[in-house]
Order: sequence, then structure tokens, then C-alpha cells
Amino acid sequence: MSDTTTAHASVLAPSQALPEDAIHVKGPDFSRPIDLQELLRSYEAIGFQATGLARAIQIVEEMRKRRSDPNEPLTLFLGYTSNLISSGLREILRFLAQYKLVDCIVTTAGGIEEDFVKCLGSTVLGEFHLDGAELRKKGLNRIGNLLVPNSNYCSFEDWVVPILDQLVAEQEGPEKTRWSPSSVIRRLGKEIDNEESVYYWCYKNDIPVFCPALTDGSLGDMIYFHTYKTEYQLNIDIVADIRRLNDMSVHAKKAGMIILGGGVCKHQIANAMLFRNGADYAVYINTGQEYDGSDSGARPDEAVSWGKIRAGAESVKVYADATLVFPLVVAATFGKAHWEAQADKQSA
Repeated sequence: MSDTTTAHASVLAPSQALPEDAIHVKGPDFSRPIDLQELLRSYEAIGFQATGLARAIQIVEEMRKRRSDPNEPLTLFLGYTSNLISSGLREILRFLAQYKLVDCIVTTAGGIEEDFVKCLGSTVLGEFHLDGAELRKKGLNRIGNLLVPNSNYCSFEDWVVPILDQLVAEQEGPEKTRWSPSSVIRRLGKEIDNEESVYYWCYKNDIPVFCPALTDGSLGDMIYFHTYKTEYQLNIDIVADIRRLNDMSVHAKKAGMIILGGGVCKHQIANAMLFRNGADYAVYINTGQEYDGSDSGARPDEAVSWGKIRAGAESVKVYADATLVFPLVVAATFGKAHWEAQADKQSA
């Protein structure tokens, strides 16, 4: 056999037959009108992260439907990092709480306080490249390309300190109230009494909100200062909440998780799934990579090894900034179902 014949055979080695159900790579056709839902359906065949997004939409839609299953209703756990409340994703998270489309929330301290801060003052767009020293002089705090005036946190202090006084009074009073992070958040949601707030709607709809790191932010700063202004310190019981969160997982007939970002909110939900031998559905959306061994960057299969996602569960990780893709996920699932239900009511 000649060298050229060998080379030809190496380059053009015959392929095995493709499976009959193979999805052929193809993008949307913009030569004709196309609506949002049709565009999102086309993502499945585009490849790369577009296919991952399409898979996320499919899994979230399945979770949405299973929440109303009369035999094995699904309990849906939603987790997100604080920067997403700082961003315009807050309004989407509020929509999910307002219409009781999730069963519990896990977030970080910033994910709590920034919701209330936004009720008291605006967060505005800036630029990623703005000089930190100059912003400091102007009393502006930068979150990526967002800017939060220090005055907003002053307003937050004015609002929250009297509530902290009340919490301590109830703790030390005849009722001896025992506070947990979730009960503190519920009380703050009640006190804000503002329909723009995510946690107002969580209070109204009795959706528990867990925040294991409640003191890691401005709220923690306020609690710290408060310890020097009152005879008694506010005691917050984190054990009560880990029991409550884990019990929700244990008693769930089916369990699903949507986790935006990484860190505490990601692992706290996944770890709760361990007590039921893993979640049945999981959607991760974050930009983390797994090469450093962080939980934030870990793919769903790593959670399978720990028993936090069931073997054979429906799961996907989308490598993307959640502000880019989560609005599309919600539009194609919860949003679509909500709009259709509203249309049906109007036509009835």
C-alpha cells in the first residue's frame, strides 16, 4: 500500500451510521418571521451553550408541570447569588415569588438586603472600568457595572434599626421569640410592605427564604452596630433553619433545583438534597469552572458522586452569566404558562 493510499485511508476513515434520532445541527431561519418561543426551541440544534440552554428550558418546564402533580408533586428549590438581586434579574425573581412559582429560596446576605435597599433608593448603571478610588470619593459603590449610592445604605439603616429593636424586644419579652434567618427575613418582608420587593411576596405567599450567611453584608453591619446600642444582642438560630430546609428536602415527593451562580446558595440546596438521596431535577447556570475543585464550578455529575443529585436525574449546567439566559428560561416556561393562563381568563 502506497503512502498516499495510507494517508487517504487515515483522513477519510468511514463513519459508523448515525442513530436515527440524532439531532442535526441547524440554526434559526431569519429569512421569515420568528417569535421568541420558536427561536428558543431552535436553540436545541445550534450546539455549544445554546443546546445547554435549550436543555435547561426543557428541564425547568418539566419541573414547572410536576409541581402540580397530584400524586408526586415536585418541590422546587431556587438559589441565587446577591449580584442577581442587585441586577434587573430581581424583577424576574419577584415574578416567581409573586405568583408562588417556587417553594423555597436560598440566597446570600446581599441577596436579602439589596432587595430592601432597592425599595429605598435606586441602583443605576455605570461601567466596569470606573475608577474605584474616584467612586469612593463620590460615595458610590460598584457592583460590576452597577452603582449603588452610599445614601441608599444610610436609608436602609434608618429603616432596619427600629425593626432590629422590635426583634430584640420580642426575643426578651414574655413570648421569648426565637429568631432564625428565615423568620427574620419573613419579618423584614412584612415590614417593607412594598410590592416591588421579592421578600414582600415571599412573606405574602409563605415562601421560606433561607440565608445561612445572613450577617455577611450590610445587614450584618447593621446587626453589629446594633449590639452596641442595646442592652441585649439579637440572637439568630441558624440550626433551626438547616433543620427546616433539610426537612423540606426529606419530605418532598420529588425535588428539583434551579441554581443561579455558585457559593453558599448552590451548595446549601445541593447538600439538602443529600438527605433524600439526591434531587430528581437540577439546572445550574453559572460561569464557574471545575479545574480548581470549587463547588461553584462543579458540574452536576460531581453532585451525583455525593448523592446530591440522583443517578439518572434530569440535569444540566449552562455556562453563562445568568442575567443573559435566565430571562429566556423563565420566558419559555413560567412566563409562557402565566401569559397563556391570563389569556384564557380574559377569553372566558
